[in-house]
Amino acid sequence: MHHMLYSSSSGSSCRILVTLPLLLLRLLSRSQTSRITLYSKELVKTSHYRANCFCDFSIDRNLRKPKSTNFVMDTVNSLGTLQDEACTDVRSFFELAPSLKNRDTITQKVNEFVCHNSHSSENLKSIGVVCVTSGGTTVPLEQRCVRYIDNFSSGNRGAASTEYFLKAGYAVIFVYRRGSCQPYCRYLPEDSFLDFFGVSEKGEIQVCQMNDRVVKTAITEYHSAVDNGLLLKLPFTTIFEYLQILQLVATSMSSLGPRGMFYLAAAVSDFYVPWENMATHKIQSTGPLNMRLSQVPKMLLVLRKEWAPLAFGISFKLETDPKILIEKANASLRKYQMHVVVANELATYKTEVVLLAFDGRVLTIRKQDEDENANADIEKKIIKILVDMHSEYMETFAKE
Repeated sequence: MHHMLYSSSSGSSCRILVTLPLLLLRLLSRSQTSRITLYSKELVKTSHYRANCFCDFSIDRNLRKPKSTNFVMDTVNSLGTLQDEACTDVRSFFELAPSLKNRDTITQKVNEFVCHNSHSSENLKSIGVVCVTSGGTTVPLEQRCVRYIDNFSSGNRGAASTEYFLKAGYAVIFVYRRGSCQPYCRYLPEDSFLDFFGVSEKGEIQVCQMNDRVVKTAITEYHSAVDNGLLLKLPFTTIFEYLQILQLVATSMSSLGPRGMFYLAAAVSDFYVPWENMATHKIQSTGPLNMRLSQVPKMLLVLRKEWAPLAFGISFKLETDPKILIEKANASLRKYQMHVVVANELATYKTEVVLLAFDGRVLTIRKQDEDENANADIEKKIIKILVDMHSEYMETFAKE
């Protein structure tokens, strides 16, 4: 499908065609409820139809006449085929993956958290629920793992973003890599946690005076979030654990409708060794190692169309080559039908990102030296914009 991206500062208007060919509506199957949403520079119209797939049609602002019926049907068929293939790959991946440990316990925790933060809860304190994924996944090379392939990610972006989502009034399911950066712990020393503490003459453990304010703030804000049922933390290590947890969370959050949001900042492995092809014991270092890796099934489209179709979806695209970054992010936006893709370059990801939105907006966010607080996180700006976008998205459903 053809999409065009435009800067939000352009200000020019566009003509929107909100009538779908009658032939399309007649041909759409009536077997399953779905939504077809028409977007331009701003959301124009949302209509409910019966169809086999969930489709977001972005209208080219240079459009002067309706696309042909064949073009529309080709688009629907292409999306449907892509979705069917993705579902088949995902189903196969889960069938062959090792079982998630404590699956029942994790499921119960997630369901209780979602229920607590749903509209039906008498103690509702959140304006929405966001699943923040953070840190990198590992790819085991042996079933009894000694060696593995890792993905670069400190988890700082996910941890910082979790804090700002909580401040904005969201409940957060924080799916994180074990050992990665944690919310409210980002300012604690990396080398030695013990540097923050001392022992008094009476043998009591005390926080060093120079670190007193940081530690008190972290402890207070963390316990406030947890005690009020606004923060749930779920750890993972391997690609198998991560994707199974994501599926559990997404299917549970589907009950939230548009109040749900996915902020997928984790660095997910693109390639892996299927469990059945993996060595059982440690691979012996007796010579060169030749190993064939399979491609990890793309879960984004399945998440958007099957697991939580009404949730607001945000994915990330990291590249080392700035020449291909926006092109790749744009392709991801179209292919996986995300609402926002956050594009960032490895060399500058802490100081600059580009947000590409489903409605054509392109926003560059920079951390400036002249900012009020030079040490302020760029995530503060990112989350503010995303919260506003999500609010607009939820309002479109409230008006229906």
